[in-house]
Amino acid sequence: MAVTGELRLQAVSRTFHVAGAPLPVLAGIDLAVPPGAFITIVGASGCGKSTLLRLIAGLDTGFDGAATLDGQAVAGPGLERGLVFQEPRLFPWLTVAQNIGLGLLNADLPKAERKRVVQEHIALVGLSGFQDAWPHQLSGGMAQRAAIARGLVNRPRVLLLDEPFGALDALTRARLQEELQRIWAAEGITMLLVTHDVEEAVYLGDRIIVMAPRPGRIAASFDVHLPRPRDRSDPALGEVRDAVMAALQMATPAEAAQPATIPSHHAALAPVFLPAI
Repeated sequence: MAVTGELRLQAVSRTFHVAGAPLPVLAGIDLAVPPGAFITIVGASGCGKSTLLRLIAGLDTGFDGAATLDGQAVAGPGLERGLVFQEPRLFPWLTVAQNIGLGLLNADLPKAERKRVVQEHIALVGLSGFQDAWPHQLSGGMAQRAAIARGLVNRPRVLLLDEPFGALDALTRARLQEELQRIWAAEGITMLLVTHDVEEAVYLGDRIIVMAPRPGRIAASFDVHLPRPRDRSDPALGEVRDAVMAALQMATPAEAAQPATIPSHHAALAPVFLPAI
């Protein structure tokens, strides 16, 4: 079976218009993601991380440049790209199994096979026994597990995760990071995760992309050649974390933390490219 899930972005730029004035959000994004890679993206708020995921998901087509998946242009939403948000966004009137099954609405599967696939993904995310539970009966971590299962159930080639653990407590977040690593290894699909948490990015990613703001662009890229499962206390992991944090600080000048004035007359910060580790 052919390996799928190769994502390429070439000279991708995106400009919004606010109060009649142009607001560049992304500029000159070039990114090649091999099949089965786990890429994490970090950057200051407002640097365009979520916009980038929306472009890849096909939810925003008003951009310049090219975005392709396995050589085919991204021209709109498709089942080959799953998306998980910061909030689970489960329908409260549907059970866990029914919410996960929504990902198979367009799949031409017999009822028995559909049920089997849903149950398989319920087990994959550790929710066996909760298939008939309602969303209000789940903890935040369990609800997010269901959302991840819904994103995976139709076997997409790429899973996009937009700060999926941002609203969780530290212990639940750490446990779900480990679960996501296990799921990625089991499913073998390409994953792109956006996060504000540098430690999370380093713990999960094969490659960490650091973005600079205004307009959003890639400032640095770090390859992580450490075995999995990773040890959070590993000094080598700490060295990568420190390097990523330093690149993030260099890429985010103090004025970027202030509200933008539209139109802006300040020159954009030149991209900072650091050697991969």
